[in-house]
Amino acid sequence: MAYSPAESRYKNASYRRCGRSGLKLPELSLGLWHNFGDVDDFQVARSMIHTAFDHGITHFDLANNYGPSAGSAERNFGKILASDFVGLRDELIISTKAGYHMWEGPYGDWGSRKYLLSSLDQSLDRMGIDYVDIFYSHRPDPNTPIEETMGALDHAVRSGKALYVGISSYNPEQTRMAAKVLRDLGTPCLIHQPKYSILERWVEDGLLEVLSDEGIGGIAFCPLAQGMLTNRYLEGVPNDSRAAKSHGFLQQKAVDQNIEKVRKLVAVADARGQSLAQMALSWVLRQPAIASALIGASRPEQILENLQAVSAAPFSPEELAQIDEACGVK
Repeated sequence: MAYSPAESRYKNASYRRCGRSGLKLPELSLGLWHNFGDVDDFQVARSMIHTAFDHGITHFDLANNYGPSAGSAERNFGKILASDFVGLRDELIISTKAGYHMWEGPYGDWGSRKYLLSSLDQSLDRMGIDYVDIFYSHRPDPNTPIEETMGALDHAVRSGKALYVGISSYNPEQTRMAAKVLRDLGTPCLIHQPKYSILERWVEDGLLEVLSDEGIGGIAFCPLAQGMLTNRYLEGVPNDSRAAKSHGFLQQKAVDQNIEKVRKLVAVADARGQSLAQMALSWVLRQPAIASALIGASRPEQILENLQAVSAAPFSPEELAQIDEACGVK
């Protein structure tokens, strides 16, 4: 069945400027880390892309190795673009990354110029597009000079294969250094993608200040802690959940370690009139340095539920204190 985007897709959508750039991102972006690979149901993946775009989510986040198998999320996204989004490329922000293991041998991992630029070419080929809007260094490489890694990002822009560049999981010092190198090259660092949630707050130890100082936008990945910040695991690990998948990153141990915190957080969310997932997203988005929160989904209904987070009431000091207390944060 042919897809026609909803004419009302921008009517109630919310966007934030990314750092000091001219680019606006939707407050919620859709990540294709899980549930879009060749082990997943393609039609469900397609329906989730449609649902997201129909509600103003214009940013779709990928990486070279997303799947499984590695590369399959980009291939499947490319199929959806070719069949359903003809003529709509200029309404989309498409991002991809390179930095983790992708192919065998010494040139398929980390942050060398050889790897990053070869990976970008492969990503473009898999998705069937001429350029990505954002190309990331997926992680810092301790054995490659940062000038080389940032030089590769600069080349990606100058070659027309990326419009903007970003970094992911760089600590505050590495972020300042990367920003300076890119600024000196004439290609500003647009965006930083850190792991950030109620349960994981390392970005508050200096990174948010660096982003503000440098004019870099933040986009939080795993704001729902891979599903722990939902009602999904309150009664144990369902057989069809992410934690039950052999190829997943969420482990039973992490669920067990955090379940009591999660139960306390549910009570705070209930008092706010939100689901736990909605509150977790609202909590991340309260930070001025965060331009967007990157959600994952396994079905369209989850996207619709999460979208309600952007219209939630601000947090009171008392509510923030209750969240901190639930998590054992002093």
